[in-house]
Amino acid sequence: MHSTFRRRTLVLATIAGALFFTGSAAFAQDNNKTAIKVGVSVGNGEQIFEVVKKVAAKDGLNIQVVVFNDYQLPNAALASGDLDANAFQHQPFLDNQNKARGFDIVPVGLTITAPLGFYSRKIKSIDQLPDGASVGIQNDPSNGNRALLLLQTAGLITLKPDAVKNNNATPLDVVSNPKKLKLVALDAAQLPRSLDDLAIAAINNDYAEKAGLSLAKDAVIKEAPKSPYANLIAVRRADKDKPWAKRLVAAYQSAEVKSFIETQFKGSLVPAF
Repeated sequence: MHSTFRRRTLVLATIAGALFFTGSAAFAQDNNKTAIKVGVSVGNGEQIFEVVKKVAAKDGLNIQVVVFNDYQLPNAALASGDLDANAFQHQPFLDNQNKARGFDIVPVGLTITAPLGFYSRKIKSIDQLPDGASVGIQNDPSNGNRALLLLQTAGLITLKPDAVKNNNATPLDVVSNPKKLKLVALDAAQLPRSLDDLAIAAINNDYAEKAGLSLAKDAVIKEAPKSPYANLIAVRRADKDKPWAKRLVAAYQSAEVKSFIETQFKGSLVPAF
């Protein structure tokens, strides 16, 4: 009995040691990752990450960029483990997605501010906007709120004070609309394609660029360069302190990337770091 007990103890100890070794090795491997997948939005996000990739490679971090043309997909891909990180959204959008879809995604570093603009194929100045005009805004809560705030800043509508304070304005919160504008909520990616049917439309910077629109030249209303809508790099909460996440942020917030943004986009995108 004593010999049998010793053999069983040895077997259990061996198994426990193997499990500990395997777990430790996996932990070390995850912490010392040298290759990651990062989701970005189509357009300027792709351009910037070409520079980020080169900077990160010098530090031994290989970045595979996965491009999305829909704002609803990158967080789902990150939450499911298909991505290690993404870089396409601002904090209000992330907060809304976490709440609405049950994600546990957190920011680890700021990237750019992309001022929002209203564009038109029918008017050259907002003073030319006719009464009863159809105005396109995004149908997701955070960007829709942002577009409504910009319309209020331009003096076209007035929103309920509580909605402005809480950053959750919807068309139902409009309390004054002297020009009787018709607010049309569409998916952000559809707004550039709908410009022919709308008097003006709020278009996010990446979609505007893809459609050949310039914030400086073509926007009839635009946000100030500094706004609370700075974009960010996001990861799953479990990865927020991983060395590779810190190296990714360091690569993005490097002098080379900052210089590229300032030179390439000339104010249509502004470094937020």
